Amino acid sequence: MDGITIRRAAAEDALRLLEIYAYYVEKTAISFEYEVPSLEEFENRIQNTLKRYPYLCILRDGVIKGYAYAGPFIERAAYDWSAETTIYIAHDVRNRGLGRMIYEALEKELKEMGILNLYACIGYPEADDEYLTKNSAQFHRHMGFQPAGKFQNCGYKFGRWYHMIWMEKIIGEHR
Repeated sequence: MDGITIRRAAAEDALRLLEIYAYYVEKTAISFEYEVPSLEEFENRIQNTLKRYPYLCILRDGVIKGYAYAGPFIERAAYDWSAETTIYIAHDVRNRGLGRMIYEALEKELKEMGILNLYACIGYPEADDEYLTKNSAQFHRHMGFQPAGKFQNCGYKFGRWYHMIWMEKIIGEHR
């Protein structure tokens, strides 16, 4: 795609990234957060992630349209070869290939770091509704992730219960 760039995020990007994220907090159960974080909190999240993991932005014609990052799967040394991945694409440009592009870039960076296992924690409805569909799970499946576990009715948002699923993708050889 012409006009598309992917680059490392910086704290200065926090306002635009927070604008993208706010939609998912306020209008969906994709994020189980109830309140949009403050700009300062979001800047801190970006800076803390960048200490160890990639945090990427995807831009179209110089405007940030989404972001993806990784973090620890579990904070124990034995899990250092695993990472949890997260992606948010501006709601008005979804389903245009940007998610695939940035997730592939994130996976490449993680593989270069020696990460072997990728995990995604995904809100999952019993049946699609106005706040949550199975699209995220379908996207991850399309990206090569496989279901790894399901927690029943563990997230409560907008007056209803949602499941949470974990999906995994093995990207390296375990020696």
